[in-house]
Amino acid sequence: MCCFLRLMLIGFVCWNSSLVFAAGPKPAKLKASRDKAITFLKNSQNEDGTWTFNEAAGISALVTSALIESGVPVTDPTVEKALKKLVSFCQEDGRICSAGSQHSGYETAVALMALQDANQSGKYTPQIKKAEQFLRGLQFDESKDVKPSDLEYGGVGYGPGKSRPDLSNTVFMMEALKAAGAKSDDPAIQKALTFVSRCQNLESEYNTSPAAAKVNDGGFYYNVSAGGASPAGKTKEEGLRSYGSMTYAGLKSMIYAGLTPKDPRVKAAIDWIQKNYTVQNNPGMGDNGLYYYYQLFSKALATLNRPEVKDIKGEEHDWRKELADHLFSLQQENGSWVNSKSNRWFEGDPNLVTAYTLLALKHCELPKPVAD
Repeated sequence: MCCFLRLMLIGFVCWNSSLVFAAGPKPAKLKASRDKAITFLKNSQNEDGTWTFNEAAGISALVTSALIESGVPVTDPTVEKALKKLVSFCQEDGRICSAGSQHSGYETAVALMALQDANQSGKYTPQIKKAEQFLRGLQFDESKDVKPSDLEYGGVGYGPGKSRPDLSNTVFMMEALKAAGAKSDDPAIQKALTFVSRCQNLESEYNTSPAAAKVNDGGFYYNVSAGGASPAGKTKEEGLRSYGSMTYAGLKSMIYAGLTPKDPRVKAAIDWIQKNYTVQNNPGMGDNGLYYYYQLFSKALATLNRPEVKDIKGEEHDWRKELADHLFSLQQENGSWVNSKSNRWFEGDPNLVTAYTLLALKHCELPKPVAD
């Protein structure tokens, strides 16, 4: 190669450093890790097609999605058995869960997504449509005499009745509706954005709740209504502390609702992420909800279309590679993952945690180039 061409190439590489930097995990290592996890989940499936508990539609749905999104075909016997069981959970009113479930909203949302993942032929369209309508009916809005000025407005809780809304369930509903085909301007998505915005520690025209200005760091917490709640606790000023998993959940949801990085809410969330960037723990929560955090971390950054994250020190991080390599180091000999330091939110269950991890690793793949 002549000197001129070599200099041109060096200049191109330097100018396009983000393309070189965002290398992602090594494909062979990613495949090997996935294959071990898939084998574990196939071996841990119950005879009736569920995982962990026979009535745990939510865990089984997450595992089913994780297998399909990791490349296991819907014709695979394990997936076929799982899908058959999920369909058996379908209730007349559209919910997808056991008859006595106390978490019908969450379980229906993740089951809808699993059925959508498997719906290449349209086989599950009837169940998906009924589940979508059930989820829409859970939203706190005018149909329940909830006004836009009420802090509950736009949110979703665990199920019908008087359950209060929270950010986690609202995010699951938004993702399920998006999977079912809802666009960013869908009324339910826009109502949900109202609730999501109020769960952000950011005083603005979109959030004048009592808690908005007490922390004001751009992060998110679990629930703004009914006096507010954050598992991360309160500040000495009685503000609700922001934490990692809900901040990534809030950011992802705002993008689903059509906001861009120019919006002050998105900008503030990105600033919080840059100040608290880590793959070692769930910021503000430590080891609690760690693998749920990893799944949200990867999905939010992939949805944001950010190949790198610049931390507070100005260092650029190839988050796909850093997260994947960290997860590889935590994988058990039998192919599973488990939160050995905290059983909070069922993360002592290797089936649930392995599903979270496979879903996270899916987003650690480098996106395929878009053809001109």
